[in-house]
Amino acid sequence: MSWRPQYRSSKFRNVYGKAASREHCFDGIPITKNVHDNHFCAVNARFLAIVTESAGGGSFLVIPLEQKGRIEPNYPKVCGHQGNVLDIKWNPFIENIIASCSEDTSVRIWEIPEGGLKRNMTEAVLELYGHSRRVGIVEWHPTTNNILLSAGYDYKVLIWNLEIGEPVKMIDCHTDVILCMSFNSDGSLLATTCKDKKLRVLEPRSGKVLQEASCKNHRVNRVVFLGSTKRLLTTGVSRWNTRQIALWDQEDLSMPLVEEEIDGLSGLLFPFYDADTHMLYLAGKGDGNIRYYEIGSEKPYLSYLMEFRSPAPQKGLGVMPKHGLDVSACEVFRFYKLITLKGVIEPISMIVPRRSETYQEDIYPMTPGTEPALTPDEWLSGVNRDPILMSLKEGYKRNSKMVFKAPVREKKGMVVNGIDLLANVPPRTESELLRMFFRQQDEIRRLKDELSQRDIRIRQLQLELKNFRNIPKNN
Repeated sequence: MSWRPQYRSSKFRNVYGKAASREHCFDGIPITKNVHDNHFCAVNARFLAIVTESAGGGSFLVIPLEQKGRIEPNYPKVCGHQGNVLDIKWNPFIENIIASCSEDTSVRIWEIPEGGLKRNMTEAVLELYGHSRRVGIVEWHPTTNNILLSAGYDYKVLIWNLEIGEPVKMIDCHTDVILCMSFNSDGSLLATTCKDKKLRVLEPRSGKVLQEASCKNHRVNRVVFLGSTKRLLTTGVSRWNTRQIALWDQEDLSMPLVEEEIDGLSGLLFPFYDADTHMLYLAGKGDGNIRYYEIGSEKPYLSYLMEFRSPAPQKGLGVMPKHGLDVSACEVFRFYKLITLKGVIEPISMIVPRRSETYQEDIYPMTPGTEPALTPDEWLSGVNRDPILMSLKEGYKRNSKMVFKAPVREKKGMVVNGIDLLANVPPRTESELLRMFFRQQDEIRRLKDELSQRDIRIRQLQLELKNFRNIPKNN
């Protein structure tokens, strides 16, 4: 990709990034040092969640957005997982519900109280077990409430219906670890990248692979659907080990439409796409900069706009949903940058410079809101529906009336595609393996003692019986 900006007629040509001042950052946060390739951060209009370093299991912080500044070391955490937390995602329709997945093979659903946490939270409203190895990715359905996808290191993707708390589909077409998942705008298609160097487009309800690309020259890492344009964008590494992006037609993955080299750095490239402005943001793990482009419908498809630069390297980035942006400041995107070395979360606003202070309708079209378009049963039966749109003109003030209700379940096997997912599930972490070992050792000692006591009792009864037989009978 040419680094020179292409000057063309575009309302987003002069978009610039503005980092928040120190008093508007979140300071003193022990950001996790886990090397898993995820963002370790999730944001919505009310809360900021960050995966943290912790001993004896995994935990993450949930901070109300208005609580800026230094966070106390003893600030309450969500700490119910028995292994490191690898991914967290907020429910797009219920703003106090967050999903997490962990090395302990579980997916958990948490309900954050109003105003944030007052004490450590250890009990999830729902615990989901179905993977036999650690779970690396969770993803909410974009238009259907209570549908969650999880991808594990057992090479499987499970689709969970949270209304019943069970998996309703298992996708097992992958032959290696799944690196990334992305839904299209109405949730009818799922794109995945995998360590087997293949890019796949799936129909998630049937698990059928519609398109598959074997990416030998472009080793894919991340994929994102480009809104309703029927195109995909992937980031990866070229055969010369340079970072690269590729644009694909979702209906024909035989050859990418465009391949562009970015630079020779080694950090993973995270893509972020804004369907409202057709802007693509590229942020490298360990980089300090964020590049942004405009996506067009005709060649050359990708138009370089500008680059936000910062000396502080980023471990991951959280993204604010559209309804949480400051429309009065012409803010079109907002990142929350994790700076591990400083223990700081720094908001970065992408702003369109405008002199007028009135609402700019041309940069804020109708955008997906917080109302689901489908119920789980409707989506699972094959219905597709575009997201329900909302206007940002009056600002976002409505509180969602939806409430998450955890199902009451009896303990039983989980059978999907004729396979019991909970049969013979191994210990999930090393610490759990040790706990199980010591528990079994204690049980063996207890049973040995009990057996010894019974042997003594048997011998006593035998002696009593012998004595009873030796007593002479009176005539």
